[in-house]
Order: sequence, then C-alpha cells, then structure tokens
Amino acid sequence: MAINPWIHDVAAYDYWSKPLGLLTIAAILRSAGQKVALIDCLSPYPEWICYTTQEQHFKLPKRKKDGHGKYFKEMLPAPDFFRSLKRRYSRYGMPIEVFKKILQGLKPPDIILVTSMMTYWYPGVFEAIELSKRCFPGVPVILGGIYATLCTEHAHLSGADYVISGPGEPQLQQIWKDALNSQLPHDICETDLDHAPYPALDLLEYLDQVPILTSRGCPYRCTYCASHVLYGTFLRRNPYRVADEIEYWLRHRGVRHFSFYDDALLVRPEDMIIPLLEEIVKRDLPVRFHCPNGLHLREMTPGIARLMYQAGFRTLRFGFETSNVKWQTRTGGKVSNPHLDAAIAYLLQAGYSGHDIGVYVLCGLPGQSSHDVHKTVEYVLAAGARTIITEYSPIPGTALWEEAVASSPYPLDKEPLCHNNSLLPCRSKWLTYDDYQKIKRNLFELTNHQAYDH
Repeated sequence: MAINPWIHDVAAYDYWSKPLGLLTIAAILRSAGQKVALIDCLSPYPEWICYTTQEQHFKLPKRKKDGHGKYFKEMLPAPDFFRSLKRRYSRYGMPIEVFKKILQGLKPPDIILVTSMMTYWYPGVFEAIELSKRCFPGVPVILGGIYATLCTEHAHLSGADYVISGPGEPQLQQIWKDALNSQLPHDICETDLDHAPYPALDLLEYLDQVPILTSRGCPYRCTYCASHVLYGTFLRRNPYRVADEIEYWLRHRGVRHFSFYDDALLVRPEDMIIPLLEEIVKRDLPVRFHCPNGLHLREMTPGIARLMYQAGFRTLRFGFETSNVKWQTRTGGKVSNPHLDAAIAYLLQAGYSGHDIGVYVLCGLPGQSSHDVHKTVEYVLAAGARTIITEYSPIPGTALWEEAVASSPYPLDKEPLCHNNSLLPCRSKWLTYDDYQKIKRNLFELTNHQAYDH
C-alpha cells in the first residue's frame, strides 16, 4: 500500500502536483509482480465522496481545466509558531474520516510506503503513519521522500519502521529483504532513468495532467537549493524517450496537459530541450506544457523561445531570485541581469506576453534587505515580465543553512515547522514582516499600473 499524505499549512495550492516518486516506486513494484493500492490524501477530485454520508456536505475545491486548482481543506488548531500570522491553519486534502474508512476497507497489506514533501509538512506524514499503524498493527511502514531525506533524524520520530534517505528505487531490494525477508525478482538500476517503467498514474482516479521527469539533480550549486542533497548526481533521460512518454499518455489516456518539475530542463539545451521540442513539433502533438518549478534563464536563445512557443509551453516560470549582482554571486551565480533581459526579450519576440513570463524573486534570504527585494521587483517589471514573490525557506544541507540557523529568530535546527516560508523564517531588522507586507502591496500596485499602461 502506498500513501501520499496531507499538507498541514496556512496555505496550499495544487500547481500540477502529483506524487511522482511514489507512483514510480509503485510501477517498479508492479513490474516485479507486486500488487499496489494507493491512497492519495491530496487527490484534488472527490472520488472519496463515495465514503461520505448524506449528512456530510463538503464544498468541493475549484479546479482549472489545465490540471491545477485548490485542495479540499479542514481547519486545524494552529501550532504556536503560526498564531502571530493570524492566518487559518488547515489540513489540505481528503477529510480524515474518509481516510479512516478507506483504510478499514482494505485488506492488510504486506508493507506500507509513505512519501513526504516539504520538511514543514511533516505533521500530515505523522498523521498518516499513526492512523495506518493503528489500522494495520505489525505491518512495516517505510517513509521516504524529501522530508525524510533532508530531516532524516527527525523523521525517525514519525513512527515509521524504516526511513529512506535519497532516491528510493536503488534501496528497494534491501528494504524488501529487511522488512519482509523476501527478495524482489530483479535489481533496480539507480542510474538509468530511461528503463524505469512509466509512473503508475492509473492508480489515480482522475488524470487531468501528467508530470514528466526528464532528469534528476542539477549541475548548479545554488546556496539556497537542496537539489544536489536530494539526488547527488545529475542524471538525464534520452529526449526521444521523453517524447515517447508524452505521446503515450496522450494516446492512451487522452492527457493534453503536462508539467515539468525538473531543476535543469534548459541546462545544456542541445542534450535535452532542443531535441525534445523539435520532436514534439515534428510529431504535431496537441499538448500544453507547464513549468511551475522555475527554469534556468541563462540558456534561453531566440531559437529555443520559438520552439517552446510552437511546442505548446504555456506556463513559464523562471528562477531569477535577485537583481543585486553581489547577491547573485553569493547565491551561486546561476543567472545575471543580462541573462534575464535577453531571455524576456527572446520570449516576447516568440509570441509570449509579459503576463505569460513569471519570474521568481526570493524574499527573506539571511541578511537580505527590503530595499534589495524592492529593486528586484522593479527590475523584473521593467524588463517586461511578471514578478512572483517567493519567500525563502531554509533547507537543511544547503550552503545557506548554517547562516540561516544563526540569523533566524526560530529554532530551525530543532523544529522543521519553522522552515515554513510563510513565517519569513530569516526576517531581520533589514527585512521585517511589515516590510514584506509592504513589498507585496507595492508589487500589487506596480502590476496594476503596468497593466493599465498597456
């Protein structure tokens, strides 16, 4: 049995999210002859409605046709850290009573696999594990995912019998031997992404979009990013195999919307994005692509911009972080102001509007000033793109972690809840929470003024 737990937070939104890692593990296990059942607590569609009674009335979440939208949510008591925010703390996902009923309707499994995402969403993980162990005592629970990798010691408090750090596929064989005293029929290769089976997306009740993985890891070492901690090495698929998978989901499931969460989709473009785009255009696939994770700006060329437009890339998000040259160098040197200017110009020439081009600006880095964020917001708007404020979340294992711990008013090294970006964890006298609110108001006014002028 596989479980994708709830999110506990003051805000959560489904930006083309799917438990891709968990579904990939499920596909590998099925290819090895195992049966897998999935409980997706974050399922955006109410297939769980059949478990409710006539007396229960739920306001169902609004969804967009291209595969994103709101989650169902239930109010929860806010942890102490969040009470000063005066925002509602909620459990996002299916009602907890529905989860219990689904568990009760299942036969006892041999093993329970639980994934995890943000470090500060661990309460939903703990909740899912506790309820599962209560329903199926004695069944081993395996916890993996981002939180389990970045906060491994803390994850042992979850009640899980095994905690996996790093990619789960190469560890499956040993887990099976330790937990069940049995062996999977074949080895799992950790370096060949092309020969893994497609994710078991058929386990999802409704498939409105498909996440596509073209690589793992990233060749850059940005000081605020944990990609190299999570994956270690940068691995890539064959672009023609990626095109095959996109066409497979289109032809077999009628899916037309696809999302990329790769950290380095545009890096070394001749190896991936150019042949992939050319193949999509050549096959004339009627699909749309969404990139909510933040693409690399420095690789953009007029030719790539045109190919992206022709191939159906519609939701564009780019990581820029700051226009301050010293901060750009300090955080890893991934991108510069000329890279941003050129990339936006190329995309506008290719047919995109400024509103189509979303640029992430980091707010709340250790030692960062409100003036720096204001100037970056104005720089991006002047370049002709849409500015998206992204609050900094301290991540264990990154180069900025120790500095974040030292500068934060919260116990980052003891309580993962404090990593939550909504807290503005590294706020300081140079960038207070009030300053942050002013930045957001200023962005709203500037954006409206820009729209009016056009």
